[in-house]
Amino acid sequence: MTDPGGSWHVVFGATGAIGGAVVGELARAGRQVRAVSRSGRAPDGAQGLAADASDLAQAARAVAGASVIYHCASPPYTQWPELFPTLTGSILGAAESSGAKLVFADNLYAYGPVDGPLREDLPAAARGRKGRIRAEMAADLLAAHREGRARVVIGRASDYYGPHGTGSTAGDTVFGRILAGKKPQWTGHLDQPHTFHYLPDIARGLVVLADRREADGQVWHLPAAGPLTAQQFFDLIATAAGQPVPVDASIASPALLAVAGVFWPLLREMRETTYQFRAPFVIDASKFEAAFGHLEPTAHLDAVRQTIAWYRSR
Repeated sequence: MTDPGGSWHVVFGATGAIGGAVVGELARAGRQVRAVSRSGRAPDGAQGLAADASDLAQAARAVAGASVIYHCASPPYTQWPELFPTLTGSILGAAESSGAKLVFADNLYAYGPVDGPLREDLPAAARGRKGRIRAEMAADLLAAHREGRARVVIGRASDYYGPHGTGSTAGDTVFGRILAGKKPQWTGHLDQPHTFHYLPDIARGLVVLADRREADGQVWHLPAAGPLTAQQFFDLIATAAGQPVPVDASIASPALLAVAGVFWPLLREMRETTYQFRAPFVIDASKFEAAFGHLEPTAHLDAVRQTIAWYRSR
């Protein structure tokens, strides 16, 4: 339905994987959507706006008339420590000056290695610099909420896949390579259960958090379909794509990442989070379901088929 009062839902990082999924979800629901990115591109049903979100003045102009702000923006992976805090601080400042609710699309790095399912009450014990940056940003956002400077809610998801989700660990290095008849690339063991989020499900979860006042001031894990091992995930993709199964994978060991990282900085950065792929890494979203009801995540087979269709349509 259309928002009463004509208020805007403003999405920062609108051309990224999560931001684009949020823009699509909001547009389908008849919300007034402003899609903010450096390019200003926007799909049908949304208003595009070009802005540098790390500049507070530009971010503040972008949220004029907003009721909800979605922070889905992210700097290049290798530059998180240098750029991410400033970007998030700017978007938070825009939320403070506008009075709009801020929804932060977060990941699970802040917890660091864990033993057992990932729950919201786990301590922020990340050892790597990107995990610490994530933990510090979340703490700053929640502090702003506690101090009454802004309304804030944080939604966290695991590794994602889906249309436009090319840059994740389950993106081009898995879907793209399998569809090209090549071995998928993976940085861990193939027999460990892992939560994979489908991008439209992340978007639906974030919009629920935006709409529910009782979500404010808290961290929420977003619902996903049940965990799969990497091998199960690869086989599912290969079967749906009509490729031979089972599909072997090219495994990047920590030693290989260390050597390759000398020449490719992205691989060097990936060493920090290899623990997520060498032991069970399963999200617990029971808090979300208890508060807001069952969201019914997309079944992996349906999600994989839709993702393959998108890849083949490019």
